[in-house]
This record gives sequence, C-alpha cells and structure tokens, in this order.
Amino acid sequence: MKEFTVKEVQQAIEQGKKLNLIDVRESDEVEAGHIPGIIHIPLHLMEFRMQELDKNKSYIMVCRSGARSGRATQLLASYGFDVANMTGGMSAWKGQVQQ
Repeated sequence: MKEFTVKEVQQAIEQGKKLNLIDVRESDEVEAGHIPGIIHIPLHLMEFRMQELDKNKSYIMVCRSGARSGRATQLLASYGFDVANMTGGMSAWKGQVQQ
C-alpha cells in the first residue's frame, strides 16, 4: 500500500500542488475540522460511491488516525484506483483546518 506522511501531504499543499484528498471519517468528525478542499466519502459508503471517482486521478485517503483510510486505500486499490494512505491521519495534522 502506498503511503504519504502528514508532513509530505502538508508540504505538497503548501507548495501549491493540487491533491485529491478523500476524508473517510463520519460527517460529525469532518464537520469538527477537515483539510480544506477534501472530498468527503465516509468509509461505510465508499463501495457505493467509488463510481464518483476517476481512475485517471491519484487520491490520498484521510481519516482520524490512518486505520480507516488504510482500509479505504486497500479497497480502492483492489478496484484499480491510484490511491495512497495518509499515515497519522488528522490526529497528526498540523496544517490548516476548515470547519
């Protein structure tokens, strides 16, 4: 499974790179604070909503600690998506947060 650290993702955002971040946390968690510009697809809906995603794009999965996003990464990779997990999740995030 491909992985990025929180620091790598934050640096890429600060450098102006366009990242496709998918937050797989529940709605109340996302409303409490998320990385600006994320796509919100709760983990339990991922299998039903993956058709909304483009297999020609790369995605980075985000959750609270990295466990749920790891499961989402494995699921999407098994369907041929270019996807990576952000290790550490929002618990380790030091960058900008939107509510």
